[in-house]
Amino acid sequence: MRMKTNSALITGLVLLAASSLLVPCAFAQTWTLPQGTAVKDSGPRTYRFIVDYNTANTKGEMVFRQRLTGEYTRGLAGGDVMWKNVTQADAAGPVAPFPAPQKQDFMEGFRYHNDLVSTMNPEFFKAFPPTAMMERNLVWDTGMIEMFGQNFFDHLKLNEPYHSISNADTTLPGVGTFHNRDVVLEWIGRSQRNGQECAVINYEAFFNPLEIATGGMTLKGRSDYWGEIWVSLGTRQIEYGTINESVVGEMKLPGQDTIQVVNIFRNGTLEPVVTK
Repeated sequence: MRMKTNSALITGLVLLAASSLLVPCAFAQTWTLPQGTAVKDSGPRTYRFIVDYNTANTKGEMVFRQRLTGEYTRGLAGGDVMWKNVTQADAAGPVAPFPAPQKQDFMEGFRYHNDLVSTMNPEFFKAFPPTAMMERNLVWDTGMIEMFGQNFFDHLKLNEPYHSISNADTTLPGVGTFHNRDVVLEWIGRSQRNGQECAVINYEAFFNPLEIATGGMTLKGRSDYWGEIWVSLGTRQIEYGTINESVVGEMKLPGQDTIQVVNIFRNGTLEPVVTK
């Protein structure tokens, strides 16, 4: 009886070891992204985008904070998108509470065709004040997150970095120039958001030179940015996205001759507005 028991135990362990070798192979075969599919828009879909800007000095002391919030709707007729309820709040120092946000009326109902390239045209932001850099960033960041999340399924393989943009100069209409040194995308796994099975895509780009000149302010420095994007495998809709950026540079304010070295760090989240 003891011999039979030991024999059964050994057989069970062998089968368990064999199954553990087979499972990863079968599991890995399912880890591919859908190919040749387009984004499925079943109607308007609204997102809330919140971005905090934190300006610090060379000692790491926080001197100024700003919060920008806006609602972005895609899936409109003709492939258009639109912004509404864009607000800004400013606070001094590291802990002061934000005051009541101020609505940015020039962005209310701002509508355009959903095409990131067209936002680089000189006349695109003609209705924006020259100093509205953060509001321009809302448009560019949203287009970037959608592009990185939706346009590269055919190129991404699990845990393999993909170099999507290298040494590309971009003219930012009305404000300056930006050089993307090396934008790397990487599909790092699966997760769930808003009841959707999602691919999680990491993006990063470091040591990117930039020059800004707007409203009498100038800034020359570099940008490092990165984030993660949750993309529905069924619809390719963005279910969640983050952006982080650190800008270090020499800044000169309007009416001042003194150059200040500043570090502007910002972080933001883009997510669908849940309606009941």
